[in-house]
Amino acid sequence: MTHTYAKLDWTDDGQPLSKSHGDVYFSRASGLDETRHVFLTGNSLPARWQNAPAFTIAETGFGTGLNFLAAWQLWQQTASPEQRLNFISVEKFPLTPEDMAKALALWPELGTWTRPLLEAYPALLAGMPMVHNNVTLRVDFTDTASALPSWTSPVDAWFLDGFAPAKNPDMWTNDLFTNMARLTPCGGTFATFTAAGVVRRGLQNAGFDVHKVRGFGHKRDMLTGQRT
Repeated sequence: MTHTYAKLDWTDDGQPLSKSHGDVYFSRASGLDETRHVFLTGNSLPARWQNAPAFTIAETGFGTGLNFLAAWQLWQQTASPEQRLNFISVEKFPLTPEDMAKALALWPELGTWTRPLLEAYPALLAGMPMVHNNVTLRVDFTDTASALPSWTSPVDAWFLDGFAPAKNPDMWTNDLFTNMARLTPCGGTFATFTAAGVVRRGLQNAGFDVHKVRGFGHKRDMLTGQRT
């Protein structure tokens, strides 16, 4: 499997920046705190997976893997061994194994979960899922427009990540929102760092109840909601 790897610049404090999109992978204030605020709290996790035999999270933009690691950490801390977490993501421009290791070194508290991810990453790049106890990770290394139409499994929670709509308009399309609606049962949720009008309207038109809530750090607003 041939990949076009992400071209990165690095800040003085070791944070990755995308050269092609001119955007950050996560908040410069604290990427891990941002993930927890936007995607975990924004999807009412862990409350929503309590007593669920299985729970599926779908993500747009795997990036450094930080969102997956934060979700996995919370899952291990709050779910029972009998429950199963399925995490499905998309990434058109994956990080090289070396760049991913460098980026994730910023979060030593995630080391317990980072190590098995880095060990499995070459196999993920080759198209194999990562299975670790009761957690399964699959990453489709293509764009969302190509990946989502083939998905069939119901999605309980969406992490709408990726670069900002103004810098990555090809991802934030009506096709994305209609595929989300197709895959999400009533009561399924989403959260995203952006409050852009094109995203809010697209989700509303696709059948989601959308709420503007307090964003993380310097971001005034973000969006959360559920399938109606």
